[in-house]
Amino acid sequence: MENTRRWVRSGVIAGVAAAVVVILWFLVIDLIAGEPLRTPAFLAGALFGTDTPAFGTGNIALYTVIHLVVFALIGVVVAWVVRHLDVVLPVLLGLAIGFLMFDLIFYGSVIVTGVDVIQALGWPEVLAGNLIAGIVLLVTLTMLNVARPVSWSEALESWGTIREGVMAGLIGAAVVAIWFLIVDVIQGRMFFTPAAIGSALIGGARAPSEVDVSILPILAYTIVHVFAFVMTGLVAASVLRAAERTSSVVLIGGVLLFFVFEAFSIGLLAILSMWLFEALSWWSIAVANLIAALAMGTYLARRHTELLSDFRDRDLEERLDNPRLSMP
Repeated sequence: MENTRRWVRSGVIAGVAAAVVVILWFLVIDLIAGEPLRTPAFLAGALFGTDTPAFGTGNIALYTVIHLVVFALIGVVVAWVVRHLDVVLPVLLGLAIGFLMFDLIFYGSVIVTGVDVIQALGWPEVLAGNLIAGIVLLVTLTMLNVARPVSWSEALESWGTIREGVMAGLIGAAVVAIWFLIVDVIQGRMFFTPAAIGSALIGGARAPSEVDVSILPILAYTIVHVFAFVMTGLVAASVLRAAERTSSVVLIGGVLLFFVFEAFSIGLLAILSMWLFEALSWWSIAVANLIAALAMGTYLARRHTELLSDFRDRDLEERLDNPRLSMP
């Protein structure tokens, strides 16, 4: 019971710390823009389904309380996840949580209030604020000893890890590229998917009619596409490297990696433009990421057969030690 209270308390503290960072971030943004308290006033108005700022002490105070409570709850949830990991990469996991919060703000604001908060406040400001908050949240949890932090140098301690990560990333990138090519061919629009995302990236395209199916936007998308997958591969390889020392990381780390993978992909489209969801179909993106995750996971699993064998053996030992776990 005392242990539960400790990690819950730590989660609340970390969540509130992240919430305060977001408040200070937007306070500075508003002061620079010459519109003090515009952000909390706008968000207070959004709570009532309007897209106009609701200035007033009561409105801003109400939003602030809700803001703190929501972040405290997020902190508790993240603390629950982190306490199951013996080690974490705080900055990496913090960025992942920040991107996930960005996604939740985007879709939550549209679904619940009908107001596109991201567009109104500016996606760079909202994304940066949430990424910083995510890092603060995870760093605070490690400072409160919910989990032990591990550095990138420890995770990527050998050339073998880097090589595995790059190869896994290239495999994932190739699988997604082939999937999108198949979908585009079936729909009779060759290379439309990479061209659409590339056009939104470098040309600011706002509608399917503005998509430029040419080498430049396709190349721009390809560069970002491969880079993102290589980074994901390095993270996956690092998780397995850490798991060789602490096997409890495997399952939770793998699930978290896939979840963040999906959040990043869908969040990227939210940043670029909503019309991409209609033009590309969310299910196509989800299936592509699922196939890529399976391909990357299969490659890495074959590179770490002993680790997975140890993990299965440990699970069997736990079941033998505790007969209740073996009961149907």
